[in-house]
Amino acid sequence: MNLEIIKIASNTKNFKDIKKYTHYSKSKNPLCGDEIYIKLLINNHKIIDFGYQGKSCIYCQATASILSNKLINWHTLKINKLCDYANTYFHESKNNLKKEWKFLSKVLNQKNLSRQQCILLPFNTLKKIVSKL
Repeated sequence: MNLEIIKIASNTKNFKDIKKYTHYSKSKNPLCGDEIYIKLLINNHKIIDFGYQGKSCIYCQATASILSNKLINWHTLKINKLCDYANTYFHESKNNLKKEWKFLSKVLNQKNLSRQQCILLPFNTLKKIVSKL
């Protein structure tokens, strides 16, 4: 197990329940049983607050932690593009992260290919929300 993934997942600043949220989604990985719940406070198509909870592996938790810390004040259109990009990352032949998505390099890399479903679960849960806006 990668110690950097553990360190990222241990940042639980946004592992919280948001009482006054505007959008909510949950997802479950049928392969391993990981579950994640994401609540967002969105105003004018920008994320104001991001909370996540669930019972999941360290890779899913690390991804949710990164997203919850980075995406505050991001426009939902950009987040939608990010989620689409993440879902194609493991299937592309070159697998080099675009410069604007480099902050995901600890989770989106070929070393984590076997854990791609765990890593993509927070992206897919977030996508359920932003694709409707």
